[in-house]
Amino acid sequence: MSKNIIVNLLRFIALVFIQVFLLKNVTLYNLSIPYLYILFILLLPFETPNVLLFALAFIMGLTIDAFYDTPGLNAASCVLMAFVRILFISITVQKDGFDNEPEPTLSIMGFRWFFTYALVLTLFHHFFLFNLEAFSFSELQYTLSRFLLSSVFTVFLILISGLIFFRRKERK
Repeated sequence: MSKNIIVNLLRFIALVFIQVFLLKNVTLYNLSIPYLYILFILLLPFETPNVLLFALAFIMGLTIDAFYDTPGLNAASCVLMAFVRILFISITVQKDGFDNEPEPTLSIMGFRWFFTYALVLTLFHHFFLFNLEAFSFSELQYTLSRFLLSSVFTVFLILISGLIFFRRKERK
């Protein structure tokens, strides 16, 4: 259990560092902005209690908000993403499979499931984030293009990191 806490703490720190110091200035014509920090919420273990999941999502979002000067936008988007994560996992994963599959990683769950999981959660996060940021119908086309391009860029980075850092395991 303590190994799991240490791994997630290091993952939290590493993803905040990467997001703030590397990806903050990576944009494609101010349309596509990668938000790799959401990988922290995606990779939390299945058995994480819902209250802890919401608290960790809020803390991650608030930490990013502190560096991006966006008061609560990322925190609200991360909490929504945590809620959608709970719904998605309850629909797609059998309850008795938690012992064999402790984390929703690419290597454990397989490409198709992980891609769908990452895509759905990223779309919810980005849609909510960019609509909260714009908060106007006058920029609807610009907001939708930012939402779609940023989602594609973020999911691409999530899949690349999954392929690089996780080794293939056999499912039982």
